Parts: sequence; C-alpha cells; structure tokens
Amino acid sequence: MDAQKILSEAHASLGKMIAHRRYLHTNAETGFSLDKTLKYVENELKKLGYAPQKCGKCGLFADIGEGKSRTLLRADMDALPIKEESEAEFACESGNMHACGHDMHTSMLLGAAKILKAHKNELLRPVRLMFQPAEEILEGAKDMIENGVLDGIDEAFMIHVVSGIDLASGHVIVPAAGVGAPASDHFYVNIRGRGAHGASPQLGVDAIAIGCDILQGFSGLISRSLAMSERATLTVGQFNGGESPNAIANRAVLRGTLRTLDSAVRERLKSQISELSHALAAVHGGEAELVFDHGCPPLLNDEKATRSALAKLSELLGSERVISAEKLGPSSFGGSEDFSYVCEKVPSAVLSLTAGEQKKGYEYPLHHPKVKFDESVLSIGAAVYSALATK
Repeated sequence: MDAQKILSEAHASLGKMIAHRRYLHTNAETGFSLDKTLKYVENELKKLGYAPQKCGKCGLFADIGEGKSRTLLRADMDALPIKEESEAEFACESGNMHACGHDMHTSMLLGAAKILKAHKNELLRPVRLMFQPAEEILEGAKDMIENGVLDGIDEAFMIHVVSGIDLASGHVIVPAAGVGAPASDHFYVNIRGRGAHGASPQLGVDAIAIGCDILQGFSGLISRSLAMSERATLTVGQFNGGESPNAIANRAVLRGTLRTLDSAVRERLKSQISELSHALAAVHGGEAELVFDHGCPPLLNDEKATRSALAKLSELLGSERVISAEKLGPSSFGGSEDFSYVCEKVPSAVLSLTAGEQKKGYEYPLHHPKVKFDESVLSIGAAVYSALATK
C-alpha cells in the first residue's frame, strides 16, 4: 500500500480519533474494570464491519483477513488511579486518569482498524487487533495470552506515546534489538512483631523497627550485591505500621517494586530480598513474610521485527522522523511493560511515538497528574500501525 495514501487516510480520520480519545479520557477506567471502555471499543469496531471477540477477563480482539499466520497490533486500554490535574476541558473527574496515554493508543488502533478494513486486499498477512486491559497492573497481556490471543500469531507490534521530552511531536523511535524494558516485580513484606505499652518497649517486638532495618537492608543489598555490569532498582513506596503513638507496633507492611534487566539477576535478587527480610525480622524476635504478588519479565525486542519496522516506517515518514534508539544512547527510563509476555512468545517490537515537546507546553512526564498529550500525532500512530501490517 502506498505510504502517502496511508498518511492521507490517517490524517483524514484525525477528527474521529480525537473524538475517540476524548471519550475514553473522560471515562477513564482501571485494571480489568473497563465496562464503558470495552463497550465503546466493541461498538466502534462493529461499525467498521469487524466481529470483535471477548478474550479473558476484559480483553477484546478483532481479526481481518483469513489465514493461520497473523500480525498482531496491540493497544492497551486501562488508566491509572490518579486524580487528574491537567485542566483539560475533557478531563476525567472520577479519580482515574489516562496519564500514560493508553487512550491515545486505543484511538490510534481504532484509526488503523478503519484503514486496514478499507485495504484488506493489501495486507502483508492477516491481522489481529488486540485491545488489552490491565497493563498498569501488569496482568492484562498474560490473561489474554492464556485465553488464546496469540494463537496463529507470527509477529507483534505495539506503540507507546511519550510526552514531556525534548523531541518534537510526531517522531517514531524504533528500539534496538534486545532488552527494551526491565522486568518488574511488585512485592509486599508483612511484618509481625509483638505489641506492648510504649513505656515498656522491652516487653514487645517493634514491627516498625524491623521494617526500618529491612528498608535499610534493601539499600545495602542493591549497592553491594550487584556487579558494575548489572543494573537493578529496588523501591519501597509504602511503609505502614502501628495503630497508636504510645504503643509498640504489632504489625507493619512494606510495599515496593524490583526492576531488573537480566533474568538471572532478577531471580537472585528475589531470593536475597526474601532471605534478608526473614533474617532481620528474626534478629528482633519477629517474623516477616515476603510475597511477590504480580509482575512481568524483561521485554525483548526481536532483531528481525525491529529491522522490518525501521525500513517500513522510514518509507512512510521519511528517515528524518524515524529514529533508531541506538542513536539516542542508553535510556534512563526504567518503566516496565507487560507486552513482555507477548515478546516471550512471538517476535515483537515496541515503538515509541513522541507526543508532547517540553518547550511547546508539554512539560510533564508520563504518570504525572498534569501530563498532556499532543493529539495531532494520533494520525501518525494510526498510519504507523497500518504500515506495519500492509505490503
């Protein structure tokens, strides 16, 4: 399919995609609880002539073309439990917010669905459109995979918008082959001590004191157990304990995340975190239970898929607007992405689309309550999705 024709049709649908995006943004929903979002996406696909199928707890996919070998294009649909402060006229008032741009992703894939339907005879191979819930809690992709979304899939692509950066809107960043995002493991440590009067600390076992030692121990673990060539980040973002200011705390809870780029380092640190928690609690005479409750593996971009994307998108947009991540140098961003479960199963690539330059008023980063996105790039995203799936 001619690159200029793809771009022309995508630009012609920009107004419709903006309408999609604003409805989804205003009605932001989280996790697997996407009643309005799912109904909206399903209805829009039906209007285009698709027969969308439910998948897993709250996922949806739609196919175009016949055959056993398919290209999968994925968009995530869930928001974050963040109170919005963007002051946009279509801001969500429910306490949720599309602060990671998933409303943009879904709208772009709906735009691509229209283009691909109109050019079904020009597909490189049959296409599956994957609309995924629960990316922010790293559970949606795995749930859809367990329910068959990857059956017959030979390659997969996704786009993620980025804002609050120095690069002008409308550039596509194609990843280098290899690790593109770290593994993420969410955990909590349940600490059990023994309550006592604050005037008689010797009669109790202070769960808060145990938690403080564990927290300090985690810092030492990262700084002293990793080689220079290894990278990991261990964050404790919540520490709750005690019920009264004049009592020794009976219980405390630490909640945090571990992010790693290497699977061997990941497993080693998970084991060490558990051992350290148990040992430090025991020194005080208390107990600690460490639980990893959800997470995802490192995301691996496939070499063939990245090469293919770079060639196709350079033809679509021109080489000046398509950038290889290798030219940008190492990234300091450590955000995880549960598309990694897809990458484990089929050759895949994750593309980034710039959607908000700092000096143009888009100064806030992803997940910030004031983040905004440049809606003009929706047509670029729809064109990129379409180009990846056509001849």
